[in-house]
Amino acid sequence: MEDSRLVVSAATEPGTVREANEDAVHVATVPLLTTVSTSVENANASGELSVIAVADGMGGYQRGEVASRMAIDALIERLDSADTTDLVLMLKQAFRLANERIYAGGSVDGEHNMMGTTLVAGLINGTEIAIGNVGDSRAYLVRANSLTQISQDHSLVAEQVAMGAMTAQEARDSQHRNIITRALGHRQRVEADFYELTLLPDDRLLLSSDGLHDFVEEDEMRQILLRDEPEAAARALVARALELGSTDNVSALCAWMVPISVLERPVVEAREPVGASTGRIAVLALIGLLIIIAIAAYVLFIA
Repeated sequence: MEDSRLVVSAATEPGTVREANEDAVHVATVPLLTTVSTSVENANASGELSVIAVADGMGGYQRGEVASRMAIDALIERLDSADTTDLVLMLKQAFRLANERIYAGGSVDGEHNMMGTTLVAGLINGTEIAIGNVGDSRAYLVRANSLTQISQDHSLVAEQVAMGAMTAQEARDSQHRNIITRALGHRQRVEADFYELTLLPDDRLLLSSDGLHDFVEEDEMRQILLRDEPEAAARALVARALELGSTDNVSALCAWMVPISVLERPVVEAREPVGASTGRIAVLALIGLLIIIAIAAYVLFIA
């Protein structure tokens, strides 16, 4: 299989209505303390982990901002001692730590002041990726020009769609689409979903908050992800959501497994069109002739 290199970038905006941004995004690379692998599944293991995450906080005044930051901080803390190649295990431990801390921080002020956050996070070791999700922030994969939602929303409308009581379009248009059924910090224990897959060269990933995917259609997201490199794609997705009327915080984290063939593509130097240099010579010759004529005329006039 062709080698590739991961390129990641993210963008986040508070939006046109809210003053604070309760979304938090994280992109980092951390070293693995062990690279010993005894399984075929970990044959692509490397000496470092790529960490990507999007959290969308909720709560009272500024509490959502605190909750989303606490989720990211717990993820960072767990991965500061990345002592195993079991990506799912590390994610489970990070999600559990985040939930415990956010729940403890919110319950101190009473039930009516609870805070919480969604979290979708990915750990990438070589070509292996594990993704964890709680809430309705999402993970998408673009492969072979097709976009697929990897994660499943933990929301009221998603449950209705799963039971056949509502269509996907009805869920998208529902006024209850932002009611989530699971979040970090709402209960002492929370069940998260975890997914594992192998990334292929030219695969693209998108992690997004609902301020983005509630407004930008999936086909348009796919087109932007395929058209632009991660930095430009993240900015374009956020800008498009705001253009379409998103009043929420908006976050997009884009990743691309860039094939080595693309990275090593030779730079083609700009060349003049055929005949351009000939035309320039002709112009210069004409200018020179005019100068000679002018000098000759001046000499004759003086004489």
